[in-house]
Amino acid sequence: MEEKKKFKVFSGTKSRYLAEKICASLGCELGNLSITKFSDGEFEVCFEESIRGVDVFLVQSTFPNADNLMELLLMIDAAKRASARTINAVVPYFGWARQDRKSKPRVSIAAKLVADMLSVAGINRLITMDLHADQEQGFFNVPVDHLYASSVLLPYIQSLNLENLIIATPDVGGTKRASTYSKYLNCPMVLCNKTRKKANEVAHMEIIGDVEGADVILVDDMVDTAGTITKAADLMKQNGARSVRAIASHCVMSGPASERLAASSIEEMVFTDSIPYSGNCSKVKQLSIAELLATTIRCVEDNESISKQYLT
Repeated sequence: MEEKKKFKVFSGTKSRYLAEKICASLGCELGNLSITKFSDGEFEVCFEESIRGVDVFLVQSTFPNADNLMELLLMIDAAKRASARTINAVVPYFGWARQDRKSKPRVSIAAKLVADMLSVAGINRLITMDLHADQEQGFFNVPVDHLYASSVLLPYIQSLNLENLIIATPDVGGTKRASTYSKYLNCPMVLCNKTRKKANEVAHMEIIGDVEGADVILVDDMVDTAGTITKAADLMKQNGARSVRAIASHCVMSGPASERLAASSIEEMVFTDSIPYSGNCSKVKQLSIAELLATTIRCVEDNESISKQYLT
């Protein structure tokens, strides 16, 4: 009798490009799943093969619009009803994560709500990368394998062989991340301090540190409208930086982001492929995290530690 596969990988609509690369790394085929859409926008998820007694890994980043999150929830529900042994949500970009606390009265905490929704739907494990805040792992009552894009981004920085490298953060909230990069690369770090008028709009920014003659790399977890990071880059150049590049884990790049990046002092903007980039800015470069996710899936299946993947 042919031995049944221990696990199968399936994908939602917008993360199929990444799931295919993960499967290529794992040496397996992407599972057969259909998503039927109705004329009013509602859709139905159906596994087109048996998953009874199988460990399923559902690949889907939950970036807006909300259909991506809803697809994942329906995939989880369908897997539970199809008697999957375990349901593992592989969410490279965990959307809604910026809403992780009450920053003012009478606002929602969307990150906790989404965590609850995934748990109620039926996941046994979450595999994700670079949450907006590390403590969001505590929003879940299931194991969370929290990966870091640094294992992909740091080797790329080293490959540039920059003479006078300085790591910078576009806001003080990213100080811990920038400090980790600077310690690993054994180079100085500078900060940008900003104030906002409102969400996605920077009122004032200043540099804390010296960037004269430096090759600066700005480090962030995500780039949304690119207002902060392009303003920081322009400020670096005005203060004598020789070159400015930027790296970030997640390529949100919404609204005017591509135009702002194209017009900025940033020579190159490097992301992972946790989110597909649909813009046309030639400065954008994406590095794949497929091997990182594939190795994690192997470790989960073989009950091995994933800490060997952490460079920092």
